[in-house]
Amino acid sequence: MMSNAQDMWTLKSPDGKEYKFKSRFILGSGKYSHELIEAAVNNAGAQIITLALRRATAKVDGDLTASGTPENILDFIPDGVTVLPNTSGARNAEEAVRIARLSRALGCGDFVKIEVVHDSKYLLPDNYETIKATEILAAEGFIVMPYMFPDLNAARDMVNAGASCVMPLAAPIGSNKGLAAKDFIKILVQEVDVPVIVDAGIGAPSQAAAAMELGATAIMANTAIATAGDIPTMAAAFKAGIEAGRLGYLAGLGRVLDHASASSPLTGFLDE
Repeated sequence: MMSNAQDMWTLKSPDGKEYKFKSRFILGSGKYSHELIEAAVNNAGAQIITLALRRATAKVDGDLTASGTPENILDFIPDGVTVLPNTSGARNAEEAVRIARLSRALGCGDFVKIEVVHDSKYLLPDNYETIKATEILAAEGFIVMPYMFPDLNAARDMVNAGASCVMPLAAPIGSNKGLAAKDFIKILVQEVDVPVIVDAGIGAPSQAAAAMELGATAIMANTAIATAGDIPTMAAAFKAGIEAGRLGYLAGLGRVLDHASASSPLTGFLDE
């Protein structure tokens, strides 16, 4: 069996620097609590946690510091975990670029998840504006991880613009509906040469496993764990599901037939 140390994945910066990760679970932003962050790291093994810049000084579990000011979420993300600022709230490329630059200026580093959403009902990402933001930020040295609607042409344009990966949604964000876009994600896995991180809509460990069986590099989830009855146990279940799906993909899934096929020879019966 392949060990985690052998089965690592890589994100590359525009100048070719490599960042390696062994965990294939990423905690998405929103619905933060102490318990969720601890479970994501300790039970799911997360090495990357996204953070909306506007939440960096938001309350966590309603807690306040001794001075009465809101606690900083960054204070609860352990050392060694990569913080991935996102551009949540951006409605176009210009706003996304401005948020990314601000996050870097505040010391959040060069990683950035591009989110450009101006559809308030379905919260679908705007691929066109995302491509524009990706090109600008990659040229400035950012490690750009774009959240996208799973479209092959758009994915190729993002890669050509300098994206370090692509992050297609599986279903509308927060819906927990699972792999609604399965066939399109499979196309991306087969056709683009950067990591494909399935983001948004994954609602159960079995769905995470199914996405990994397609060959996805990693899974980003938040709502599925944050809204579970037992957060630490669900985080552990996601880790197990992701690892099982990855092993299934590496092993090579068995054939699928439209008819029955006996597992034992149809000869040698007792009356023969």
